[in-house]
Amino acid sequence: MDPLSRLIKPLLGEEYPTISHGDGVYVYDKDGKKYMDASSGAITVSIGHGVERVIEEMNNQAKKIAFVYRSQFTSEAAESLAAKLCEVSQNHFRWAFFVNSGTEATETAMKMAIQHWQEKGQPTKLKILSRWMSYHGITIGALSMSGHAGRRQRFVSLLEDYPSVSPPYCYRCPFNRTYPSCQLACATELERVIKRTGPDHIAAFITEPIIGAAGAAVIPPDGYYEVIREICDRYNILWIADEVMTGMGRTGRMFAYEHWEAKPDIITLGKGLSAGYTPIAVTLANEMVVEPILDGSKVIMSGHTLSANPLSAAVALSVLNYIEDYDLITEVERKGAYLYAKLKALQQYAASIGDIRGKGLLIGLEIVSDIQTKQSFPQSMDVTSLIVKKAQKNGLLLYPSQAGTDGVEGDGLIIAPPFTISTAEIDKLIELFTTTILEVEKELAGREGEQSG
Repeated sequence: MDPLSRLIKPLLGEEYPTISHGDGVYVYDKDGKKYMDASSGAITVSIGHGVERVIEEMNNQAKKIAFVYRSQFTSEAAESLAAKLCEVSQNHFRWAFFVNSGTEATETAMKMAIQHWQEKGQPTKLKILSRWMSYHGITIGALSMSGHAGRRQRFVSLLEDYPSVSPPYCYRCPFNRTYPSCQLACATELERVIKRTGPDHIAAFITEPIIGAAGAAVIPPDGYYEVIREICDRYNILWIADEVMTGMGRTGRMFAYEHWEAKPDIITLGKGLSAGYTPIAVTLANEMVVEPILDGSKVIMSGHTLSANPLSAAVALSVLNYIEDYDLITEVERKGAYLYAKLKALQQYAASIGDIRGKGLLIGLEIVSDIQTKQSFPQSMDVTSLIVKKAQKNGLLLYPSQAGTDGVEGDGLIIAPPFTISTAEIDKLIELFTTTILEVEKELAGREGEQSG
């Protein structure tokens, strides 16, 4: 460990290589080692590293103005980005509130939903329902909405009990049923929770269209979101879609909710909004949500010093235009299908890949000790960390994820490379991942042999 380092890293005392630069789907450390960025960092760098066009736009905006306070001025960059985001939603969303991170976006969505009902004269609607096996951010408000047991654990006494609905987790159905004979029990459970809580106390229900960090790209069964939309409408509850990870083309659609015939009232975007070139996120709301606020106080009680920052807005707009100009969302669907097929082929002879799921270039793998019984590895073995570290040693960057019925024991990974990855680079990714997973399986078998001996 560098004795001069004063930087608090994710794991104190751990050695981390120092990054030098990035180019396309690769990043390089200061020692010259090359890593394939198969996780787009944190499912963020959607257009790859070092895109000159975006860097040029960043410089152009910085020459004009890099910061302005939103209480004093607006900017062309922020106005243009807001208009563009509403446009790509076919104007389903009509209002944009810019913040700096996905956590801030989900917390803004929570406040916006509560304020919507306050301004309509229904101040008791304060609760936000959410699902177990979910992650919506790390501030106290956002963490209250998160059903990620491991991340809640240290702060339970400070958190609201918002997670109350089971996840749509077909691989390990919480109801021990099978689709379609299950009759979407995971969706209809929402109605029971609403009735028990009382709809007059519920402002919104928040979901990730595809569960990310807490579930390794869990996809709900067909018809799930259509039922969720109908239940929310019936009980006068807003639906918030947390698309911080899934939005901006990651799943082969501009927004992941577009895979279903149901539209949310509020959506949050981050990560791919700027492709990691600058910190920015956004909460988008439809006309119905904002109308009572516009007719009432006219103030959405949220905001941060760097909200609607013109430099970040200009960069995000450049990223969005780049995605459109090169038709990258179509590429995501095509390349995602190719990557998924390659992983399914690997699953035939890898003993620990229990499930492969996802859409587009957001593919999750659940790692198990026994494929037939779906038995998870003990938490003490920390298999996810073992795979991620082994992969990085082999020059491959993966995204760790939680999995498993209880949200505590269970191992998962997400593979989510930049949209610009080539077919040849996908083949290389599979080669590196195959080497990694087989090495880990050999090591785990060795551990079992030592224990039995």
